[in-house]
Amino acid sequence: MLKTRLHSFEFNKTDPQTVFMASQQGMYTYRDLDRYTAYFKSKIEEKEASLKGPVAFLSESSDALIFSIAACWKLGIPFIPLSPKLDDDELNDYLEELDPVLTFCDANNRRRVGEEDGVQIDENFFLSAFTFDVRNIDLSEFEELDEEKTFGYFFTSGTTGKPKIVSLKRRQMMVAAEASARNFRPEPNHFWLLCLPLNHVGGISIILRSLIYGSAIYRLSDFKEEMIKEFVGENPRFQAASFVPTMLKRLLDDPLFKTHREFQGVLLGGGPVSETLLRKSVERGIPIVSSYGMTETCAQIIANPLLAPSGMYTPFKSVGKPFPPNELQIRDEDGFELGKNQSGEIWLRGPQVIDSYFREKDNTGRFDNEGWFKTGDYGHLNGFGQLFIESRRTDLIVTGGENVNPVEVEEALEKLPEIREAAVIGLPDEEWGQKVTAIVTLTNGTTPDLNTVRDQLKNKLMDFKVPKMLKVVSELPKTATGKVRKADLAELFK
Repeated sequence: MLKTRLHSFEFNKTDPQTVFMASQQGMYTYRDLDRYTAYFKSKIEEKEASLKGPVAFLSESSDALIFSIAACWKLGIPFIPLSPKLDDDELNDYLEELDPVLTFCDANNRRRVGEEDGVQIDENFFLSAFTFDVRNIDLSEFEELDEEKTFGYFFTSGTTGKPKIVSLKRRQMMVAAEASARNFRPEPNHFWLLCLPLNHVGGISIILRSLIYGSAIYRLSDFKEEMIKEFVGENPRFQAASFVPTMLKRLLDDPLFKTHREFQGVLLGGGPVSETLLRKSVERGIPIVSSYGMTETCAQIIANPLLAPSGMYTPFKSVGKPFPPNELQIRDEDGFELGKNQSGEIWLRGPQVIDSYFREKDNTGRFDNEGWFKTGDYGHLNGFGQLFIESRRTDLIVTGGENVNPVEVEEALEKLPEIREAAVIGLPDEEWGQKVTAIVTLTNGTTPDLNTVRDQLKNKLMDFKVPKMLKVVSELPKTATGKVRKADLAELFK
C-alpha cells in the first residue's frame, strides 16, 4: 500500500473547540462535527444499510450537506455527490449504475428519491444531530482507514460527451492536501472560503483539506459578490479562497477590490486563465495560485508557487510544475515524448492520478503499460519545466490544415474594449475544414461589426486564426464550475 507523509495532518488530534465550519446560519466546531458524525452513522444503521456504502447526496449547498460529506470521510463511507440539475432520466441512470445503499436529499429533491432508500437532510435533521447522545457510539479512527479505499465517485465536468465516472481514493486526497499545503494552509479557526458547487471535486476537496488540516470552512451557497469582497478584503479570519476565473474577473471589475494583508491566496482553476486577468491581480497585490488539475487527479496536481506579497510568478501563462512525486510528460499523437517548447498531449503519472475509470470501456487508450494517464489536454513545457496549457484536444480547431488554439483567439478578443467574454469554436466548412467562429458577450451593448473586429485582430493574430464568423449572445452557457459549454454554442448555428 502506498504510504504518504502526512503524520502532522491527522485530524483526530484537532482541538474539539476549534471551528470546523461557519455560514450565514451559524458557526460550528469539530466537537459538533463528531456529534453529527455519530448521528449520521446511526441513521444509516437505523435504515439497516451497509456502512461500506456508497451513499449518494442529492442536495443544494447547505450546512447539513457539508457535515454529511465530512462525516462520510471520517467514517470511511464512499459517497456520490449528484447535481440537483440532473434530469430524472440521468439521475435514475446514475443511481442504477452506482447503486447507493441510501440517498440523502434536501426537501426540494425528496420526491425524486424512493421512500425506502431516501433520507431527507433538512434543518430538523441537522439540529437533531446536536442533541444526539454520542457516549456509546464508536467512531472509526482516522489512521485505521485504508488509503487505497475509495472515498467518492465523481462525474467528469467536461463540456462534451457523457460524463465519465471517476472513483477517487483516500490516498489521492491525502497527497493532494499535502501538496496544496506547501503553497498555503489556513491556520486553525481561520477560513477557506467555499462558494463552489458541492457535486464537483473542486468544492469537495476544500471540505476534505480543511478536515486534514484542522482548519475551517466558510460556506456560501453561491457567489455573493459583495459579501466575498468584504470577507477577503477586510476580515482577517479569511485566509484562502477557491475561485474559477469568471468569479475573479467579477471581483476585479470593482477598481477598489483588493485582499487584506493576512490573506494567503486565491486558488484559481476550473478553466483557462487570461494573462490580462493575472496581470490585473498582480497589480492589485492579490496573491494568485493558478493551477491545473481535473477530477481524475483529485483537483490541482500542477500549480505555481505562491510568492509573497502578490503571487508574482513568471511567466504569467504558466500553470507551474507538478507536485512531487507526480510526473508529467508531453507526447505526440504516437505516444512519443516531446522536447521543450513542443506542443503535444499532456500525460500524468503519480499517486494523485486515478488507476482506472469506473466503467471499463472508458479506460481504452487512456493508460499505458507504465501507468501514465492521457489527460486529453494539450500543452507544452518551457526550458524550466513549467507547463503551459493550450487547449483540450477536442477543442483544437484545424482550419485550412493549420492548428488554431481557441484560447489564444479568445484572449485576443477579450482585450478589445467592446467585448466582455469570448468563446471560440470550429464549425464545419467545406472550404476550410473548420471555420474559426467567435461567440461573444459585450461590455456596452453596441454590437461590433465583424470586419472591424477582424481589422483589430489582424496585428495580434496570424490571418488563419482570425474569426471568420461572429455571433453576439447575452450570456455564454457554462457548467457549474465555470467552463463554457462549447457543444451548446455549436447548437446555435444548426
